Amino acid sequence: MRVVGSRKIRSLQFHASSALFLEGCKFNEQIHKLPTGDDTCILKGLYRFKTHEQANQHWDKCLAEKMSSRVMGGE
Repeated sequence: MRVVGSRKIRSLQFHASSALFLEGCKFNEQIHKLPTGDDTCILKGLYRFKTHEQANQHWDKCLAEKMSSRVMGGE
């Protein structure tokens, strides 16, 4: 088994420190930068295609619709 990185486990305290508060704020900001379900171009569902070309056409269509909705202010 390979261990990558390390994590500091903090104990609960009755008196908060400003350093830990700032660390929590930075963590929260990073979490909000993660992609959400709205960042994908293809809607949820099951899609079946006979060929890769059909799948690529569907991808292109969904991508174009997403890009146009952002330009038109729909996002």
